[in-house]
Amino acid sequence: MLEQAVKPIRLLLVDDHEVVRMGLDTLFRRDGTIQVVGEADSVASAVAEAIRLRPDIVLLDLRLPDGSGIEACRDILGAYPGTHVVFLTSFADENAVLSTTFAGAKGYLLKTIGGTALVHAIQAIAGGLSILDPAVTGPVLARMRSLSTMDTNGKSTTLSPQERRILPLVADGKTNKEIADALGLSDKTIKSYLSNIFEKLQITRRAQVAAMFAKHHPD
Repeated sequence: MLEQAVKPIRLLLVDDHEVVRMGLDTLFRRDGTIQVVGEADSVASAVAEAIRLRPDIVLLDLRLPDGSGIEACRDILGAYPGTHVVFLTSFADENAVLSTTFAGAKGYLLKTIGGTALVHAIQAIAGGLSILDPAVTGPVLARMRSLSTMDTNGKSTTLSPQERRILPLVADGKTNKEIADALGLSDKTIKSYLSNIFEKLQITRRAQVAAMFAKHHPD
């Protein structure tokens, strides 16, 4: 019996540097399990190409000429929740990791990563895992967990047991759907819990989480 061919992982490359896109495309072509189906160099083109191509994974830079990759992540997942967004950036910034996690990203990798490790990370994310670069994992998890006991004024606040269960899952890079599956709840319920958490912490936008951490946990 002939073995069934494994479908390649369809990937959209988003980086404003052409030479970076060329290098990544060459790397993935050599591997053979990842197919680059398109490229983009801005927030606008990333969103447009993601909607048009519906890739399995969008490999996205954090800083783009017309805005933040976080904005692109939110727009892409809002239009096409079926894709996975992975950040590949030069910035080992804990606050940026938190913002990308709250935007729904499945991974945050640094451009210092080796080629083989990057391929394995993409394969793991395509298989349903979430990946954070080891250089930022520890500090981010510690800050996220401390969020459950502090508000924007540095005062203690009370989160329900369920809300305290949700935050570590968000810290691990899980999406709302994955959190819902893990806790046996609906996506709508998770969104409601997150809204309550932000209200208790006096946060009106997800991006404010990063600013709060920077204020109360200076390096």
